[in-house]
Amino acid sequence: MSGTGGTGGEYRSVLDYAPGSMSAQQHDGTADRFADDPAFAVHEGGKLVVRPTRPIETVADLALTYTPGVARVSSAIATEPALADRYTWAPRVVAVVSDGTAVLGLGDIGPAAALPVMEGKACLFSEFAGLSSVPVVLATTDVDAIVETVAAIAPSFGGINLEDISAPRCFEIEERLRERLDIPVMHDDQHGTAIVVLAALRNAARVVGRELGSLRVVVSGAGAAGVACTKILLGAGVGDIAVADSRGVLHTGRGDLTPIKRWLADNTNRSGYAGTMAGALEGADVYLGLSGGSVPESVIASMARDCIVFSLANPIPEVDPEMAARYAAVVATGRSGEPNQINNVLAFPGVFRGAIDARATGITEAMKLAAATAIADVVGDEVRADYVVPSPLDRRVAEAVATAVAACAREEGVTR
Repeated sequence: MSGTGGTGGEYRSVLDYAPGSMSAQQHDGTADRFADDPAFAVHEGGKLVVRPTRPIETVADLALTYTPGVARVSSAIATEPALADRYTWAPRVVAVVSDGTAVLGLGDIGPAAALPVMEGKACLFSEFAGLSSVPVVLATTDVDAIVETVAAIAPSFGGINLEDISAPRCFEIEERLRERLDIPVMHDDQHGTAIVVLAALRNAARVVGRELGSLRVVVSGAGAAGVACTKILLGAGVGDIAVADSRGVLHTGRGDLTPIKRWLADNTNRSGYAGTMAGALEGADVYLGLSGGSVPESVIASMARDCIVFSLANPIPEVDPEMAARYAAVVATGRSGEPNQINNVLAFPGVFRGAIDARATGITEAMKLAAATAIADVVGDEVRADYVVPSPLDRRVAEAVATAVAACAREEGVTR
């Protein structure tokens, strides 16, 4: 097709912007502006396509793939809805849903700017778990609107991965969707992080010869990841945890607590400490940073002998890794290129794969604990101070996690 649009501009097909095409560069000048940045070359034209699984080469192929053959399948599903599990793609496809309000370290950048990240997440589902996934970015931040929209599109999918939605809205959105839907729903910023943190901490405790239950942990940050990490550590048997936000350690005497922070105050800080995070870290065994900012060297130096420092803010950790290594027996960050990278890709592909394989109706706390144990066990007897968690590219991890999660789902009886 050729011609001009109503404004007199040259007509451009969407195909002009396919990967490898120079049309987009020629028309908007991006070749000059981004020529030296390899990331733009990877993302040009998007990172995903949808391809059919059956060829259409004859009239008979067409008649079976579409009308009239498809009508027999649709009629059967209308009579017996469970047949959709076998005769549609839905059970094997994950929706990656975001409103763009908490994207990576970029914050509230909106749905369009969040889309490359969601496409990347879909690529990881495919690469590490063999699952198809569809990015869905929403032009609303209203909790009710997000819940209703995701619930409305849920019949097209076998799982819902919530991504980069800011706290505290993310807690309510996930909870309401889990109540309404009978497919796996997980906010990865919460639970993917928590699963990998627990796996790494299990092995870090082995390095220093400690049991999880004997560790005193200070969590910096009461946002999505901080809340989920605290909950999973409690579930794993870590009893002495203090959680700090920007105003200090959460305790029951504070009058400025949101409902989720009130829950944290009620279930952590068993000593009732009411001071600063720096004060809480004196003699502590574990620092878990999920908040950003900077922690002075003197504070890390005040921690217990053979302490553990997980400093996970990106791109700049709260605690400089080289400095932390002067005091800590084990150091982990969220950065690639550093030992012990805490990366969610170790968790979410296998969690969804296992839940979908088992036809689970949700993702339970026990399934998350099973996933963390599976990740830790991949390291096995090779565990050492600079290897408490597998590489994000270790292909054994997703399979191990999927197997453990599916088995746990079946044991719990949360399957269709």
